[in-house]
Amino acid sequence: MAEQGQGAGIRVEALGAQFEQQAQAWAERLGLPLVDEMAEFAVQFGTDGLQIQQLGPQAPGPVRVDFVEGQAAHRRQFGGGNGQMIAKAVGIAQGVRPQVLDATAGLGKDAFVLASLGCQMTLIERQPLIAALLEDGLARARADEEVGPIVGRMRLLTGNAIERMRAWEGEAPQVIYLDPMFPHRDKSALVKKEMRVFRPLVGDDLDAPALLEAALALASHRVVVKRPRKAPIIDGPKPSHSLEGKSSRYDIYPKKAMKA
Repeated sequence: MAEQGQGAGIRVEALGAQFEQQAQAWAERLGLPLVDEMAEFAVQFGTDGLQIQQLGPQAPGPVRVDFVEGQAAHRRQFGGGNGQMIAKAVGIAQGVRPQVLDATAGLGKDAFVLASLGCQMTLIERQPLIAALLEDGLARARADEEVGPIVGRMRLLTGNAIERMRAWEGEAPQVIYLDPMFPHRDKSALVKKEMRVFRPLVGDDLDAPALLEAALALASHRVVVKRPRKAPIIDGPKPSHSLEGKSSRYDIYPKKAMKA
């Protein structure tokens, strides 16, 4: 995800007097004002933790990271387990749970699915606001008896993923997973609440070819790129094959076979 927003004003708000101290801390950490009458977005702290709210008429609801309830819980319980396409894409099989680097973590949804299936996950998110949401969601999930062990397999790093991969120290991840923001031209693709918030703040990943190049240089076994089903492949080497679903596909770049 792009590191800087596209000029959107952002302020920090406390959703109640009891949360003013936490809001102040986040404002200082993110370098954002507590007062900005012209802001288009608000980073809010309240009972449900940290969230981003687009301001103005017809704005969608807030965006937050919640690994315990809602969509994450439903997918964890009814998502299809090891039969899911993402599980097959990263190489999950009998006795095989690869170590995965999700270099474009976003809100952590795909990383959480893989962690729930037993993979050790490292996440990189370079947009500070999105990384803050992810950090807050992971912290709240650790207190849950059922979900805590899952997020215990998720380690969050911040900063530029390309630079981090190029300067990687220690054992290389077996699989690197990429889901770069795609330059949509179809307005229907912006309907999802998260996308309506992400686009002004994050923009598109125009450095996806460099991201793929760095991933291919680092991963020990394979690189997996998630794309909209009809999107072109990322410029660079061609994938060996793809797994295609209704709305998305996974382009597979193998380097070495997975073994139990």
